[in-house]
Amino acid sequence: MKTKKLSAILLTMTLLLSIPVFSVQAEDSVSAVPSFLSASGEGLYAHAVARSADAEAWACWQCAEDEDGAVEDSQTKYFFMPSSADGKKAEIYNGFSTAIEVNGTSIEPSQTGIVDYEANTSYNVTVDSETYRLIFKVSTAEAAIYANNADADGKGTPLYDYIKDDKSISAAAKGAIVTGDGKIDNTAIKKIKGRGNTTWSKAKKPFNITYSSAVSIAGMDKGKKFSLLANYQDASLARNRILYDLSDAVDMPYASDSRFVDFYINGKYYGSYQCAQKIEVGKSDLVNDIPDNDYLASDGTPASEFSFCIEIDPSFAEDDYHTSASGNEITIKSPELSSSDPLYEDVKTKIKNRFAAMFSKLGSSSATYESLSQSIDIDSFAKMFLINELGKNWDSGVSSFFMVYKQSPDGKWRFYASPVWDYDNSLGNCVGIERDLSNMGVSDYNEYSGWWCKYKGKRARDTTSNNIMNKCANNSVVTNRAAEIWLEKFLPQINAFQNTDSTSGEFYSASGYYGLLSGTADMNYTRGWLLNTGSWISDHSSLKKAKFALGKYTVDTTATHYASDFEGEYNYMVDWKASRAAWLTNEFYKTHPEIKGDVNSDLKVNINDVTEIQYTLVDKTMPDYIDCFADFNEDGVININDATDIQIYIARKQA
Repeated sequence: MKTKKLSAILLTMTLLLSIPVFSVQAEDSVSAVPSFLSASGEGLYAHAVARSADAEAWACWQCAEDEDGAVEDSQTKYFFMPSSADGKKAEIYNGFSTAIEVNGTSIEPSQTGIVDYEANTSYNVTVDSETYRLIFKVSTAEAAIYANNADADGKGTPLYDYIKDDKSISAAAKGAIVTGDGKIDNTAIKKIKGRGNTTWSKAKKPFNITYSSAVSIAGMDKGKKFSLLANYQDASLARNRILYDLSDAVDMPYASDSRFVDFYINGKYYGSYQCAQKIEVGKSDLVNDIPDNDYLASDGTPASEFSFCIEIDPSFAEDDYHTSASGNEITIKSPELSSSDPLYEDVKTKIKNRFAAMFSKLGSSSATYESLSQSIDIDSFAKMFLINELGKNWDSGVSSFFMVYKQSPDGKWRFYASPVWDYDNSLGNCVGIERDLSNMGVSDYNEYSGWWCKYKGKRARDTTSNNIMNKCANNSVVTNRAAEIWLEKFLPQINAFQNTDSTSGEFYSASGYYGLLSGTADMNYTRGWLLNTGSWISDHSSLKKAKFALGKYTVDTTATHYASDFEGEYNYMVDWKASRAAWLTNEFYKTHPEIKGDVNSDLKVNINDVTEIQYTLVDKTMPDYIDCFADFNEDGVININDATDIQIYIARKQA
């Protein structure tokens, strides 16, 4: 479960906007100083929590930079403050060799002072004879993560410079995790290194972090291993988080919990990140119910059945435990065996054969629910199909597609499609590759209408595909169950996302996520990361929104326009998602007419549906039928006939 932070953040922002004074009071100084000064050089530093004795959670003042790291305006400096900032006072450390002046007040070298400030207000700071413009920015993220090492390689190379060019290089670091309530955890970082495939090649780098002992980040379950997702190609910064949390809310197994965080290395702010539970197998990891060695029989030979976790991923590394099956490249995440292990090839062969048999049955047109359920957990595959279809995920079934094979409670060994991962190229974000779209016969990829997964992976002049989501989308057992799950589980969550204001539960509202993102996004883009990262990104300037209500799908006749800023990008994503959901609901209602009267999508036609319909009417009343409104035709039974009659009545009344 997530921790509610929005009210505290809004209170902090209110306080920020109420303090106009900017002064230094030397008597409030404390003794803690940044531990990494040799890596950052001269400068000013702001503490995440004023007056605390912590030496790691300091941020240096810095300039905005372009994508290549070049300074854009050397005379304008920023303090990018985490959400733990007091909101009225900042503890500033003078790392210069001479006294500095802040709006006429002096701080001596190697001394700290408590500074009153107002966010987004410009102040003058004089260093020697040079005057700088200083602006404080304050985050709304749920936490901040600091990694500090001034000598990462033992040769004087600072941490970021050491690990930035090769994702295989790792280093230890001192650490700080700071939450919005001002609590600091200084657990050391055992290892930090780069991660990702395409994303690693981008300017804003993603990372994996392993702590020396288990930590909780802003209410997440304790763990040692986390992934810092840069979300560089997603200007809303939210697509991954929203679809991860939605998968959790609809009870997908192994849903990765995550938080929005601000990330600092040696005091420098590197942007807004999403800190997610890393997909690892182990008792204290995300996939925590697979035994370590059940691939071994009691006599040391390969077990006839055993648990494993795999990922479909064509970008495997040379040293990955890897195999190929049914046209898919598969990395074996668990069990982890080295090539020197005597069972290395036997285990690989068994996994390959299990996958191939499952894949063949999934692609069979004659598969029944009973026969298919012998191989897969149908609900998890149906939900995975829905997540990918809702997002029109470009990478659907291609990469970052995880599955777990394990024994189910009924004793059967099945594949489970989960956990979900990597959805920045979804929810209307990217344009796709024109050649691939042409081969698949898809001309509406950017639009929220149109099916997607059932075309994914098709080649020119070939009706088949080796894409596992394509197989799901063309399997009537999976899609029929998906329609039921969509109406039963997905729609209530999506409706709440659109129509409430919440940061509680597994899945927040659109306004709730925005409240957590607004300040950290402002810092992220002020720092210099781009809103539009190139030709791969779709046009997000306008959208004709769609809705589904009272059994009817409608599209606006005029377009909604979106500003070229974070708010505009975020709102576009939200509206695209809502419109996509409306289109999918309409399609599922076509194939499931027995629940067309189920307005609130709980798979029951009852008084609650009637109430929902009633409140959508223009005049808000139905006086002729108010006493028998549930049993519309007064036959003593509430069923689909009542729903049909209600819809006919509404159509006549509104006409």
